[in-house]
Amino acid sequence: MTLTDHISLEELTRSDTAVRLGFDNRPPADLVPNLADTARMLERIRTHLCDIAGYDVPIHISSGYRCLQLNRALKSSDTSAHVLGLAVDWTAPDFGSPVEICEALAPHVGSLKIGQLIHEFGRWVHTGVTMPDKPVNRILTISAAGTVQGIVEV
Repeated sequence: MTLTDHISLEELTRSDTAVRLGFDNRPPADLVPNLADTARMLERIRTHLCDIAGYDVPIHISSGYRCLQLNRALKSSDTSAHVLGLAVDWTAPDFGSPVEICEALAPHVGSLKIGQLIHEFGRWVHTGVTMPDKPVNRILTISAAGTVQGIVEV
């Protein structure tokens, strides 16, 4: 199922870990609208990165929706936005490193409707859509040393 021009439901739910562990990572029907919101956020981000770069910048999704069983296997919190289909981990190597991507996005989180922008372990970008019960426009870096406000090299 295509959610946007460049993002499919399959991309947002695919998990090698779920396959390896035998988990059914298909989202319930009531979460598909959340995944569509996440896909639209990724489209806004992609357009922004393409505008900056001046060329096409594909987004490579490493983790989107996670069923609770998968989320626990990954040692993530039960309250993670991933279990609601409202967060995604990704890279865009044609644009730059995760820190370079985060630095390009941080000044625009409001206009891009990004609720969370997290530079994680120097390896990927985590973005989440704005959620009514969560702080909005959180910009963080998470590393082995801990969590800090803002985007920093790790």
